[in-house]
Amino acid sequence: MSYRRGWIAVFLFSLSMINYMDRIALSIAAKPIEHEFHLSAVGMGYLFSSFIWSYALFLLPMGFLVDRFGTKRMAGIGIFVWSAATALTGAATSFASLITARLVMGAGESTSNPVGGKVIRQWIPAGERGMVTSMFNSGSYAGPAICSVLLGALVAAFGWRLSFVIAGGIGFVWLAAWLVFFNPPEKVRWLQSDERAKILRERSSTPVVVDEEDASTAGGLRTLLRSRTLWGLAITQGCNVYTQYLFLTWLPSYLQSTRHLTLAHTGALAAVPYAAAVLLCIGVGRLSDRHLKKSGVGSGRRRNAVAMAMLTGSAILAVPFISSLATLLLIFSIALAGIASTTSLNFALLNDLLPSAKHVAKAMAFVVVGGNIFGMIAPIATGYVIQATGSYDWAFGIAGLLLLVGAVVVMTMTRSPVVGQSSHTQAPASAHS
Repeated sequence: MSYRRGWIAVFLFSLSMINYMDRIALSIAAKPIEHEFHLSAVGMGYLFSSFIWSYALFLLPMGFLVDRFGTKRMAGIGIFVWSAATALTGAATSFASLITARLVMGAGESTSNPVGGKVIRQWIPAGERGMVTSMFNSGSYAGPAICSVLLGALVAAFGWRLSFVIAGGIGFVWLAAWLVFFNPPEKVRWLQSDERAKILRERSSTPVVVDEEDASTAGGLRTLLRSRTLWGLAITQGCNVYTQYLFLTWLPSYLQSTRHLTLAHTGALAAVPYAAAVLLCIGVGRLSDRHLKKSGVGSGRRRNAVAMAMLTGSAILAVPFISSLATLLLIFSIALAGIASTTSLNFALLNDLLPSAKHVAKAMAFVVVGGNIFGMIAPIATGYVIQATGSYDWAFGIAGLLLLVGAVVVMTMTRSPVVGQSSHTQAPASAHS
């Protein structure tokens, strides 16, 4: 990948990183907030989940808006809204105002994945999508890694309110850079002509050939909703995101309540598995691209890597049986690396199986909605499990079992293109080079 396209990957990585920094800020500050507002485990579960309610609700509309108005405008609006909401969380005076700020934040963050999927299809040739998608997704683990240390120290030293103001302010720095430097490849001046031609040629090419009848409506919402493959990708995403949100919302509280760590130590140790996930996720994405240059993207071979990553994530099933903190961090690192790789590979698989670039944002939004339906359940269900059992053991068990289910789903439900493939046509030979 050229250094020019590398800057696009950096933009996407940092967008995702800031997105997840703002999400996990509440988890880092959970104990002080719980004490100040006198919240139970169930109450915290609903608070953790609240931003996902608006996030999931707005995802499909945002997919249409990104396709309609473009990535530059919609990413700018989205990060402005969620950064402002994050900063204003620091001024909350009640449980209701906390919920309101999180709902607004979720609505703003719903632009992120449709924008990311669209930018990758606009800018990145098929043979590099796995790595760039992995970089985009790895930002969602770099954010918690950085935020755990930074905000953990800030909350311990200055209280939780200032931490939200600082987290929100970072987004406005990204917004300024985005508005100044980003444009689609057709409009930028710094691309060489041969590189621009390669990007545009591979953007418009398809790994599969669809019937003329399908192609005339390909990507329309009704057509997409009839796709077994798209439902399979969405369910796979859901089984994975459930565990991701268990980590994102309850891991700091688990380390403090069950492992008896201080707030500062919790932030430092929680960063370890997230940092491991960043490095391994990018490496796995690069390996999948290298393999698929030989076997082809159109066949959907990337599903095998998705299933293997989910099996790796199911290492979380061992957590209730581990007493050593060092071993626990190792298992968390392995599990989070598998979860991170699953998300990026599943998104790359979606791009592999989409015949048209025109409606990537809508399809991406649908898959992310599937993930976040499961994701919004995870914090609430975990709160009820903790309150009922006094333990996190069943919470980790449920998450691990869902990862196993997801591995089966991706292997059985993603055997064809997102829009039906003609029985009398074949994928272009170039897709298998």
